[in-house]
Amino acid sequence: MTIGAILKTKGGEVASLPSTATVSEAVALLAERRFGAVPVVDSGVEGVAVAGIFSERDVTYCLAREGAAALDRTLAEVMTTPVQTVGPADAVIGALSLMTKRRIRHLPVVEGGKLVGFVSIGDLVKYRIDRIEADAAAMRDYIQGA
Repeated sequence: MTIGAILKTKGGEVASLPSTATVSEAVALLAERRFGAVPVVDSGVEGVAVAGIFSERDVTYCLAREGAAALDRTLAEVMTTPVQTVGPADAVIGALSLMTKRRIRHLPVVEGGKLVGFVSIGDLVKYRIDRIEADAAAMRDYIQGA
């Protein structure tokens, strides 16, 4: 089971924001799309690179520190960095392990230095459960057919 398999079922569309966007703009996107986090990207000579992640936790931390003034800060000032990433060929279990160890809930999927997807711990757990249920059903069918 690979991250690429999850992206095939989930789709590769990724909503992202530039590091120059404000916290207020990011909060609006998170609320509108019901996301827990969004990758922060910057364009460079070699294309679009993941600069950080902005999550609900980042909102909480910057509001606790600065109050309403935090809404005018740029994402570059408050995003989580450095970014942990995975590739499409990486195993789901490895990504789950990374998320557990680092206590993170979202991972950008990067291939060739470019953002190609974004997965949450919920995506990975759902995929694992679906696979386990499919394996169990196949085993039941096999046993009943024998």
